Amino acid sequence: MNAGLPSEKTEKIAEAALDRKAENLVAMDMRAVTPFADVFLVATGNSDRHVRSIADAVQQAVAGLGEKVLGVEGYEDGRWVLVDLGDVIVHVFQAEARDHYDLERLWSEALRIPIAGVEPQRVSR
Repeated sequence: MNAGLPSEKTEKIAEAALDRKAENLVAMDMRAVTPFADVFLVATGNSDRHVRSIADAVQQAVAGLGEKVLGVEGYEDGRWVLVDLGDVIVHVFQAEARDHYDLERLWSEALRIPIAGVEPQRVSR
């Protein structure tokens, strides 16, 4: 990914998640804080079925861009589904799991990436 964040890929993933009614969508520019991903997208679903539906939409969006999913973790349980897309890692949580792991606080030094149609989220500390 280049300096022009967000990329088309990030935008398409965010759009797919929002189309499935993902809540509290946050995109973080991880390039300055970790070598293993350029972007984290974090979203909330309100049930295991909803979390899986959002993860499915993300995977379909990436396939539509001609890219491959490198891995998916947590799909069966549906509390926290991680979709590894290489440069972008998508985390879809149920609310209590998101609160528990609090990735936004853990990676608070990462800059937030604006997402069209989403109000910027406050950074928790």
